[in-house]
Amino acid sequence: MEWNCGMTHNSAKADPAPLGLMGFGMTTVLLNLHNSGIVPMGGAILAMGLVFGGATQFVAGLLEYGNKNTFGMTAFMSYGAFWLSLVVLLFLPHWGLVAPSSPALMGSYLLMWGLFTAIMTIGTLRASRMHQVVFSSLTVLFLLLGLAEILEQPMLTVIAGYEGLFCGFSAIYLAAVELLAAQPGHVAAPVAVMVPPAEVAA
Repeated sequence: MEWNCGMTHNSAKADPAPLGLMGFGMTTVLLNLHNSGIVPMGGAILAMGLVFGGATQFVAGLLEYGNKNTFGMTAFMSYGAFWLSLVVLLFLPHWGLVAPSSPALMGSYLLMWGLFTAIMTIGTLRASRMHQVVFSSLTVLFLLLGLAEILEQPMLTVIAGYEGLFCGFSAIYLAAVELLAAQPGHVAAPVAVMVPPAEVAA
């Protein structure tokens, strides 16, 4: 039986996970610099969400499909779609195509992503500790942002922003570990991978 099936990379092809994780992590950091009140919203955040967090992550998911990695495919394609949909949500009202989403609707949108991420977090329980950190902190981030919208509490958004910075940098760290570990001569940094018990011969 293959340990940690669907999470590890078992292909002779290039591993798309570092690309997807870096796209997710860097975009999450940028957006949460805004949520925490450190920087204002601007074109750099939206462009990053559209191209690196959105389109590039989606491509990483397609590559994971080719590697027969269901978890990686679902994660990267879903969060790529999240970033694309978030940018569309912000742009459509400015184009006059739809009315802005109400706080209750926007909060519900974020909470649905929190529910999805909680399910994905369960899928990391047999993966590395860093996978668990990234997905569990992302679950908390969506929960805080959703409640901030529904309750109309700006301070919750600020708290979510700092928590989101932790989440984003965690994903960047994991991406760097997986990227450098694949390069000859590099010593892999720890991610606390769970090791299965050894089989004892009868």
